Amino acid sequence: MKNASLPFIGVAVVAFLVILLNTAFTVPETHSALVFRFGEPKSQYLESGLKFKVPFFETVDFIDRRNRILEQEQTEIIARNQERLIVDAFARYRITDPLLFYQSVRSETNGESRLTPQFDRSIKAVLGEVTVDEIISERRSELMIRIRDLLSQSARPLGVEIIDVKILRADLPQTNSEAVFQRMIAERNQLAQQYRSEGSERANQLKAQADRQVIEIKAEANEESEKIRGAADAERNAIFAAAYGKDAEFFAFYRSLIAYEEAMKKGDTTILLSPNSEFFRYFNNLQGARQ
Repeated sequence: MKNASLPFIGVAVVAFLVILLNTAFTVPETHSALVFRFGEPKSQYLESGLKFKVPFFETVDFIDRRNRILEQEQTEIIARNQERLIVDAFARYRITDPLLFYQSVRSETNGESRLTPQFDRSIKAVLGEVTVDEIISERRSELMIRIRDLLSQSARPLGVEIIDVKILRADLPQTNSEAVFQRMIAERNQLAQQYRSEGSERANQLKAQADRQVIEIKAEANEESEKIRGAADAERNAIFAAAYGKDAEFFAFYRSLIAYEEAMKKGDTTILLSPNSEFFRYFNNLQGARQ
């Protein structure tokens, strides 16, 4: 009896394992899972781990949720100043809603086929509003953000998130690159000349201001020196007046000595005076009496 039941037990175990294998599945960390029933998507799993489905009636398809690269072939755009530019760019994206992505495009290949022309239109729409100079040097980072935001509007209904957009190269066509470079050089030279002129004008203003300050400082110094000199002369005259008041004869004698000293310093000068001149008053008489 026991031996007869062993085949049934074996069949039951095998059936259980088959059912278990068709019921449980594991979602990797790098993927999302879509569960299909009779070919139609019924549910999605965005988190990794052990999941379950109805055996035999439901199947599972995994979609990579890692960042992907959407490469754009070189495209020619016409800038706002009607100049042509060859642009080479790429975008990074990831699938954030697998169910919406499958319902919209069915496969990853179809998804990129839908995104590629939208990427091309976004590049032309944004770069066509600015000049070549802005694309090449001044506003490239800002323009890449604008392209990303515009492409995101088209990618969001597909269940796709655009992470960023990078412009690898933005080159001028060989036919007009030389003319554009010469124009850019002329514009930079003109700007440099403007800066030099403004600097020279500012330097002249500062020099004129400094010269005016020097004149004002000298005038104030001369005025102050005249005041000091006047005060000193007044004080000297006051001293002379006081001395003259105390001894007028001595003061006259002292003044005569100063006059003699000043006259004798001029050795190469001939002075003709009368012997009775007031100048010789103290030469023969210390009292200053006339002879």
